Amino acid sequence: MSKLVLFNKPYHVLSQFTDEAGRKTLADYINIKGIYPAGRLDFDSEGLLILTDDGRLQSMISHPKYKLTKTYWAQVEGNVKQHHCDKLLRGVDLKDGPAYAKNCKPIAPPNLWARVPPIRVRKTVSDSWIELSIAEGRNRQVRRMTAAVGLPTLRLVRASIGQLSIENITLGETKIFDGKSTAELFNQLLKGQK
Repeated sequence: MSKLVLFNKPYHVLSQFTDEAGRKTLADYINIKGIYPAGRLDFDSEGLLILTDDGRLQSMISHPKYKLTKTYWAQVEGNVKQHHCDKLLRGVDLKDGPAYAKNCKPIAPPNLWARVPPIRVRKTVSDSWIELSIAEGRNRQVRRMTAAVGLPTLRLVRASIGQLSIENITLGETKIFDGKSTAELFNQLLKGQK
């Protein structure tokens, strides 16, 4: 039976268990042996990270061929309008090729924990929030996509992967699913995806 661990990763925590430079890592928050991240979340991003003890499940979660939807909430510089989402849905050209949003919409600021340190507020520059879903996970992809439509990202939170979300998981805390087969856990992730 496999184990799947959901972790609500804080800002400035590496998506690995060790770091020679002394930065915070998963080991500062998770004391479960034999699990590894299925994919990663940038050091300066927050939110859902999935870990597992099952190599096959790890590959299925992180490999682009399975097209597992990842949804992000991004606080951006500027005011998000529908035309920004329309461009992201049609696709934007990045240095490593085109990138497309599966879903996109302007949203009200989500009810989140305070970020430490907080986002710098500038009186002369407005900010707003966008919800964006993608089916791949290239390096800093969401940040590069929002920048490509003139909305630089100030704060990035991964809200969900497949059907699993950070809902009811406190910042820095975990939620564990175990006692299920690889197929059962992966099907739980896929349930309801378009």
